[in-house]
Amino acid sequence: MVGRLFVVFVALMIVSSCETLKTAKPIIPVKEYEAMIVGRLDANYVGTRNCLSACHFHDKIRQDFDASTMGVQLSRKSGMPIVDCESCHGPGSLAIEGLTPEKVEMDAKEGKQTACDYKSLIDLKNIPAPAQSLICLKCHSANATFNLHNWNASIHAISDVSCFDCHNVHIGPDLKVRPREIEAMCEKCHQQPKAEFSLPSHHPVPEKKVLCTDCHDPHSSFYEKSLRKPTVKETCTQCHGEKAGPFVYEHADNTEDCRTCHTPHGSVNMNLLNVGVPFLCLQCHPGHATDNVTASAKGAYYIRCTDCHSQIHGSDLPSTTGAGKFTF
Repeated sequence: MVGRLFVVFVALMIVSSCETLKTAKPIIPVKEYEAMIVGRLDANYVGTRNCLSACHFHDKIRQDFDASTMGVQLSRKSGMPIVDCESCHGPGSLAIEGLTPEKVEMDAKEGKQTACDYKSLIDLKNIPAPAQSLICLKCHSANATFNLHNWNASIHAISDVSCFDCHNVHIGPDLKVRPREIEAMCEKCHQQPKAEFSLPSHHPVPEKKVLCTDCHDPHSSFYEKSLRKPTVKETCTQCHGEKAGPFVYEHADNTEDCRTCHTPHGSVNMNLLNVGVPFLCLQCHPGHATDNVTASAKGAYYIRCTDCHSQIHGSDLPSTTGAGKFTF
């Protein structure tokens, strides 16, 4: 009996030790850890109120930020250790050093606006792109923005695009990119799609009826071309549901990748086709004479195939011959 109790006791001790190992503990105090991350071990955190009360140079920026979603959330009640201006700009004691009410008053009399020594803060615009994103990810990879958990593996992160290139945290109430601004923002880098959207047949992105983010996930994706869905077909059929199938008579191997026939952004051919009909069809199918026509038209091989084969994506009905030829 004693032996059994001893075994149980040892097992409980092992379980307890494992739970202790699994518990997250800071190596150093959190404020020191934050200072180490931002690279300013020679400065101290003074709090947003102390920073902004020293001068009024940043009042407009602060008002815009307070009106934003992030500004409302970043409060001491959130439970986060450091959630204010210094969360991004670094400890501010050196920036306001020497800024006394008397100096502010004297500058005001001279018509000047007293500014802090902002050069002692983190040079956010000139640090490397991964470091810029890391400042944002300190918070945004730990909250409900699940799509940011894989940011570091995204094509944008690998290409040294940072959060700052698309988002301005001081812009005002809405920190997200406004829908009407998405096209211009993406086209700053993606010049080829911009040109393709100018072609005669194109998805209505310039008309603001479709957004780049309807198909692509800018933050992270496990799929080709940062698509939101696992396959091209699933992405396309979000809008083109009538092409999804399954059909009794399907178009052979073209059912999974719409790009076999279509280009996604824009084309000189109708319906975003890679090549005009009938030449698109003739890449796979041999030409054939039309039936039941006059002798003079018997050689009409190369007409527009979809005049007869109107259900080109698939059909549940057989043709008049009893085979599925996409004619209904």
